Amino acid sequence: MLTILGFAMIATFLVLIMLKKMSPIAALVLIPALFCVFVGKGGKLGDYVIDGVTSLAPTAAMLMFAIVYFGVMIDVGLFDPVVRGILRFCKADPLRIVVGTAVLAAIVSLDGDGSTTFMITVSAMYPLYKRLKMSLVVMTGVAAMANGVMNTLPWGGPTARAATALKVDASDIFVPMIPALAMGLLFVLVLAYVLGRRERARLGVLTLDEVRVEESETVLVGAGAGGPAGGSGTGADLPGEPAEEGLQGLDPDRPTLRPKLYWFNALLTVVLLTAMIMEWLPIPVLFLLGAALALTVNFPHMPDQKARIAAHAENVLNVSGMVFAAAVFTGVLQGTGMVDHMAEWLVGNIPDGMGPHMAVVTGVLSIPLTYFMSNDGFYFGVLPVLAEAGHAHGVSSLEIARASIAGQPLHMSSPLVPAVYVLVGMAKVEFGDHTRFVVKWAALTSLVVLGSALLFGIV
Repeated sequence: MLTILGFAMIATFLVLIMLKKMSPIAALVLIPALFCVFVGKGGKLGDYVIDGVTSLAPTAAMLMFAIVYFGVMIDVGLFDPVVRGILRFCKADPLRIVVGTAVLAAIVSLDGDGSTTFMITVSAMYPLYKRLKMSLVVMTGVAAMANGVMNTLPWGGPTARAATALKVDASDIFVPMIPALAMGLLFVLVLAYVLGRRERARLGVLTLDEVRVEESETVLVGAGAGGPAGGSGTGADLPGEPAEEGLQGLDPDRPTLRPKLYWFNALLTVVLLTAMIMEWLPIPVLFLLGAALALTVNFPHMPDQKARIAAHAENVLNVSGMVFAAAVFTGVLQGTGMVDHMAEWLVGNIPDGMGPHMAVVTGVLSIPLTYFMSNDGFYFGVLPVLAEAGHAHGVSSLEIARASIAGQPLHMSSPLVPAVYVLVGMAKVEFGDHTRFVVKWAALTSLVVLGSALLFGIV
């Protein structure tokens, strides 16, 4: 019964948000609360929620101060040269912009943190998509898939979890998987090319004279050759949203610019990202210190500091609220035991004849399971069981571990991943729109990674 209710709860949540019958925050709170009552454990709902909130509180704190930090960096102009450089490379061509999104997200993902990747990528690319009236779900989808492939870095999370759960070395998992992961990233770039061609056919190509970064007074939409003026794609425009909003980060005359402090801000950001990778301090503490230092140095006057905090308060509230709402969902899933029963049912229904192919089975299962449950739940709850089943048929723990990271391109768009709310929130895209667009492509990317691992004899 718990297995059925667990799958039903997840399905209900996904259907409601994709059909836009409920907001993600409301669905993340009310659906699990309702199913908790169905399970007969309504009296323990408070304990489940508190447990979930406690486990995600550090993540929420990290996101709050990370948004303030990168928001301040955008205000003071740290990323303006990046945006100008990308626009010069892209030449106002939608195809190049989409490919550039994938490349930028992949490069920034080297820091191992999805939230940071999405904040930097969206900050740089959002004005370009808005100016050309490109589909914003293309941006969020491509960024999420590129980050999902790169999330398999040893310091990114899933690889370390797999290594810990199966007591193997993380480098022994990751290094042999590099060719398969490279094929996955290549597939994302090819997909970005195809999606970019679609956007180019719809909007046409403008010249740099028509669309200049330095212009902030006029918005020129994609009315070039081959496309209708002002055509909008899925998620490209939100009702009542002024087109100029996306250009604020590029205004060369905005009063928040601090050109004399550019190299200080650049050095501070490099030190912060280095500290994250080297794990000098917990990430929430690093961003707390970084945000405080960035505000103090760039805006020494209290009214200016309050103004910057107020300017980013909406993003902070939306993202942190979503994280705490997700804590209700995960708390009920884990507290009621639904997630354990779901995992046991899936593992128990694997045919005996598949024993010698448990690495492949693990890779295939990682795609839906890491979407429907947290990485912790999959790697510490399900993976050891799959590994034991594989051992009985001579399949090594390393093969199981390598196959288990194949599902990460889809995992990064899971409603249980806090970083995805940073992505859709900053891009002003409905989570349901993002989900409808990205699931099929992300699942296919995961299959490319798994298929490449099989082809190269890695698993």
